[in-house]
This record gives sequence, structure tokens and C-alpha cells, in this order.
Amino acid sequence: RPPEDEEEEVEVGWQEKLFSQFEVDLYLNESACQTPLDWQYHEEIRKLEKAGGRKNSRIFTYTDHDRFTNLEELCQKVTDLDHEEPSYLVERMANVRRRRQDRRPVEASSLKSKIITWEPSEEFIKNNHVINTPVQTMYIMGDLGPYGKLGQREYENVLCTIKVDGNGVITVKPDFTGTKGAYRIELGGEKREVWEYTIENASAQVQPEEEERERRVFRELYGRHRDYLSGLVGSDFEMPLPGTLRLVVNGEIVSAQGYEYDNLYVHFFLELPDQWSSSPFQQLSGVTQTCATKAVGWDNVAYFCYPFTVDMFYTQEDEDSLPQWPVLYFEVLSLDFWQRYRVEGYGSLVLPTSPGVHTLTIPTWRPVGLGPVAEMRRFFIGGSPELEDLTYIRIPSTFKGKRLSRFGFRTETTGSVTFRLCCLQQSRAFLENSALRQRMQSVLDRLGGFSQQSSVYNVLEAFQRARRRMQEARESLPQDLISTSASAL
Repeated sequence: RPPEDEEEEVEVGWQEKLFSQFEVDLYLNESACQTPLDWQYHEEIRKLEKAGGRKNSRIFTYTDHDRFTNLEELCQKVTDLDHEEPSYLVERMANVRRRRQDRRPVEASSLKSKIITWEPSEEFIKNNHVINTPVQTMYIMGDLGPYGKLGQREYENVLCTIKVDGNGVITVKPDFTGTKGAYRIELGGEKREVWEYTIENASAQVQPEEEERERRVFRELYGRHRDYLSGLVGSDFEMPLPGTLRLVVNGEIVSAQGYEYDNLYVHFFLELPDQWSSSPFQQLSGVTQTCATKAVGWDNVAYFCYPFTVDMFYTQEDEDSLPQWPVLYFEVLSLDFWQRYRVEGYGSLVLPTSPGVHTLTIPTWRPVGLGPVAEMRRFFIGGSPELEDLTYIRIPSTFKGKRLSRFGFRTETTGSVTFRLCCLQQSRAFLENSALRQRMQSVLDRLGGFSQQSSVYNVLEAFQRARRRMQEARESLPQDLISTSASAL
């Protein structure tokens, strides 16, 4: 240690430039100045020298415009391993700076008319490959060289990194010390020097008037944005007719697993029972793409991820009858190199009656012929016993009897198919019930208190029960007695 105490305290503002000894020696030399920024630093350092030199000694900064700030982002490692080998993605992303990229309006307008860019430029790839959030960066550095030998690049250490993105989020790394104690930097030289430093927030506190003004501005901004979104969406939603339920199913055939042959595809169709209907343009059947399987554990799995959408309407005619829900029938087939197809399995799925997201795995089966000849024909020349009517998987649509016998029908269990169904239900009854609940809630809010709420509910329920009993008793009385009592009154 030198005789005097090696301690320095500096208050640094956002993007405030404090020169190091290395930069002072570099930019004083006019031959080293090439860019306009270098010449600007040259003039500033000359003014500092005339005013008596720089006030800081070991603490200095690199702002967002400096070369160090640009290079530091590319040199940072993903991990702290000594033998780290950067992956292909890291090498590609090293050339993409998530900083102030110049978005050209010409490219944005051309994207609307030209969806695919067949020959993208390198700048176009950089601007569109990543989420481009503008970020400003600032480094607070420390020159931890030996006493009297300041200005050596190998002794420069990053004390604090401050980043501000386009959304106004400020990131300080490492965090303000507060009560956690000082940070330590141990050098690996001959003397093994240890430096300690603290980081404190020296910004002035916001006045309550300014804070309230800022909140008011944000409220107005969010209100305008909400009005803008509501104007885009509108308020004229298409409601189904009274007594009609609308069912929208956004489905996905996720995968098929556990089948004998490769290159699978799924053929499916939806059967609508009585009182169900759909638009004439609605497609109620479909075929997935042919998908090769991959080994996952003990099974061979084919991932289809095939989406489909069905929009149906249910019209209630009899209030006492329960509705029959639509049924999704499907069959799994395989296709080989010689374009021979085989039936791998049949299955059916009743659409869920409750709204929400449902993930269902449906097991399947396939018919088996008598004797080994059918299986040999299936293996060598393709083809296998198959159903003429797919509704035979459950109850055939042509069946009108009371009992259905499948005695003697030989089947074999095969794999399974996974579906993901997002069901949405829409009806005027839901809106009326919601409005009724809201009106009840407003009345109960006026009464106030949970005790009053429970008592009002009890009174209403008792009134409904008494009214039903009175109606039942009136219906059970003879008609002549009712007419006699009415005339007496």
C-alpha cells in the first residue's frame, strides 16, 4: 500500500463520461483519433488538462457510444466454465446487437405486401431475427493497477453495469449494496490485492406532486389505449338465438403412439346428433398429414399437431330431454413405401360437455380376420379388414333396435391417439344468468354484510319452495272444488 489511503468516492450520472488514464493518453494523441467521437473526446480532454486535469483517479465510465460497450457484449461468456465452447446459436447471436437498431419503414411496409423475402440481406436478418428491444448501456469501471502505474488495460475491471431498455426498465448489476456489505475484487498478481467497493443510489427522491402527475399521465395513457382497443374490437358480438347453444371446438390431433407400422395418418369426421346443426360451409371431416414415428421410451410416437376447428349449434326443443353430445370418430392408417395402406385402429371420442382445455388419450382397436391368411395378406400386400360404417365403433347410425350384439366380431387392441380440445360455449342463457347474479349482488351490496346475504338467500329459497308446494297442491285438487271455492269468494 502507498502511504496515503487508497479511497475514492465518485457520484456518476446516467451516461456521464469519466475518462481513465488510458483514454487520456490515447485521445491526446491526434494520430489515434479517427471517428468524430474520438475527436470529441480529444477536445474534452484538452479542456480538462487546461482546467487542471481530471478529478477522478481510479473510477471511470464507458458510455453507450464507446467502443468498449460495443465489444463487451460480444465477449461476454454464457457460462463461467474455463473450457466453454460456444454453440452455433451463440456464434450467430454474437453479431446481433439488441441495441438501437434503425428500423426502416420501407422494410415494414414491404412486409405487408410481400410475405416471403427470398433474398434477405444481412441487415434484414439482424433486424428481424430477434426481438429488438432498444437498450442503452453504461459501464462503471475501476482501474485497479499498482500504485503509480495507472492506465494499463489489463487492470480494468467492471464495477457496475447499468442498462435501460425501451420500456423504461433500469437494470443495475450488481445491485445496490445497502446493508449487504461491500463487494470484493481479488486480483491475481504477486501482491494478491483485495479491493472493496460499494454502490449506492444517489438520485434525488421524487416529490409527491411529480409522482401524482406521473400517475395521472399513465392513467390517461392507459385509458386512451383501452378505448383504442375497445374501438378495434367493437361491442356488436354475434349472439345465438334464444334457446340455442353455440359450441366452438378448437381441436388438435397431437400424436399417435403404440402402433405396429410407420408413416401414420388419421382420418376423422364428426357426427352431429339430432337438434345439432352447423353452417353449410363447416367442414366436419379431415385427414392429417402422413407422419413418421420416432422412438420415445418403449413406444413409437408420431407427432401430428394437426389443428381443426368446428362450430356447431344446439337448438333445444324439449326442456325435459337431455342433449346428446357430438361424437368424433377417427381411424388411424399407415402407408408404406409401395403406397400400401393398412388400418391400424379405430376409435371414438365424445366431445367434452364442459368448456375449457381438455387433453384426452383415446385407445383404439382394429378388426382381425379369421386364421393366419388375413395377417399374412396384411403383412405382404397391405390391406386389412375394415369397417364400412365408422359409426359401428359405437352405436351404428342405422341401428334402430333395443340390443346391439357384437358376438363373433374379433378385434385386437392397438395404440392410442392424443387429442387436445379447447371448448367454448356461448348462449343467451349464460348472459341472463350473469345479469341476474349481478342484480342480486347489487341488492345484497346495499344490504351489506355476510349475515344479511345468507338470510336473504334463505328467504328466497323458502319462498320458492313454498310456491312450488302451493302449485303442486292446487294441481292435485279436484276441479269442481276449485270452481266452488272461487264462486264462494
